[in-house]
Amino acid sequence: KDTIRSGTMTQIINNYLNGQFVKPETNQYLDVTTPFTGEVIAKVALSGKQDLENAIKYAEDAFEKWSSQTVKTRVQVLFRVHQLIDQHKNELAELVMKEHGKNRIEALGSIDKGNETVEYACSLPQLIQGHILEVSRGVTCQDRRDPVGIVASIVPFNFPIMVPLWTIPIALAAGNVVILKPSEKVPITMSRVVELFKEAGLPAGVLQILNGTAPVVEGLCDHPSVRAVTFVGTTRVAELVSKRCRNLNKRVLALGGAKNHLIAYPDCNLDLTSSDVVASFSGCAGQRCMAASALLTIGHSPELLDQIRAKTEKIKPGSEAGFMGPVIDQASKDKIVKYITDAVAGGAKLLVDGRSWADNSINNPLLEKGFWVGPTVILHDNENDAALKEEIFGPVLSVLQVKDKEDALRLQLRSEYGNAAAIYTSSGAVAEWFTKRFSTGMMGVNVGVPVPREPFSFGGTLTSKFGDHDITGDGALEFFTIRKKITTKWGPPQEASWLS
Repeated sequence: KDTIRSGTMTQIINNYLNGQFVKPETNQYLDVTTPFTGEVIAKVALSGKQDLENAIKYAEDAFEKWSSQTVKTRVQVLFRVHQLIDQHKNELAELVMKEHGKNRIEALGSIDKGNETVEYACSLPQLIQGHILEVSRGVTCQDRRDPVGIVASIVPFNFPIMVPLWTIPIALAAGNVVILKPSEKVPITMSRVVELFKEAGLPAGVLQILNGTAPVVEGLCDHPSVRAVTFVGTTRVAELVSKRCRNLNKRVLALGGAKNHLIAYPDCNLDLTSSDVVASFSGCAGQRCMAASALLTIGHSPELLDQIRAKTEKIKPGSEAGFMGPVIDQASKDKIVKYITDAVAGGAKLLVDGRSWADNSINNPLLEKGFWVGPTVILHDNENDAALKEEIFGPVLSVLQVKDKEDALRLQLRSEYGNAAAIYTSSGAVAEWFTKRFSTGMMGVNVGVPVPREPFSFGGTLTSKFGDHDITGDGALEFFTIRKKITTKWGPPQEASWLS
């Protein structure tokens, strides 16, 4: 496994079934490349039908024993997992950087945020207890939370460790068993993380990895033994996964895409707003569903735009803190560049042109290989430009001047997506006006990436989410458990006194 860091060999990423790494029955593999250079760094298994059946059998065997343990017993494993992830976070950050392209601070931050969900899961003994009440004389009602069963967690490329850890810990603590399907673009980090779960004492079969592409996703959705499915990805696929599971009366939570609007009110703090907006749209190379994508300025805001432009131009390509990494692959690079080019052709003005990284017109040796697109700021004069309405999933900020707060809200409300929105202002009244009217599931006030922290859960609305509940926090506790209710009445007590 150390060969991935030395670069001397190509790592083979096999499935992780019943506590062991095993080859796929297809004996087929797919290349995994690093976005920094485009070089092949690993080969990941392409699973077949028998691999799925094996994973299901092991999961069924493990579920009976794992679910019968108390929640206090189950979370002891997670306490140790939390410690091990923290101890190995620099090693894990190297893997995230190499397979995804994040800079070091972003990689470490994603590990800490994922580990925060592990920490929350450790508190389930205090959160999962049911209720009991005497509802009438001699009759009591109580409820309890039972695990769902086998859970499939299908995760995206943009956060190789954080998003898996948004689902796995709470699901396991609640008594479920999990089959993880990582993105075939970034399978390396979690193949190391499951070793840490094993070291922490997690029994075989409780957490497994089934690698592959669309056929594996379809198989997990369709298999009758899989009782719940979580998915994070594009809206198109999220809706397909949701419908597929719904047709089978299966519990599903499928998170889709986003087009997040930031609104700059005239009274906003210019330095805070400009810094936050730039960090929001350029962080993780814009490959996150909470990234800023459209900035609506109420009225003429030349000073704000000057600051945004100046701070964007200071960003350099690289892998360390303060630098911006590449996008995931050539297809993503081409898509992003096309949106920029089409916007210019349609009459938009470029305040910062990130295509200079894509064609390396700045003559940086680092950009000769890999999938690079620089941070880009587009000033629009047409509210119907594609870059203002569609998800780009790259380091591109579209800016449009609007006349008033009602006009800004209109543009936010027309979006098909409902992930996040933010208002920058110094006025509590203005902030409240917007947060009461935004259509999104997550909102920020002077915060450009308003990701909730535990116990608050993560989830959007509209076409940014299909299915039940949310993916972290108390929403996940609802998703990964079934409330069962018991009503009890015993025969009337035998009335007797001491004289009887």
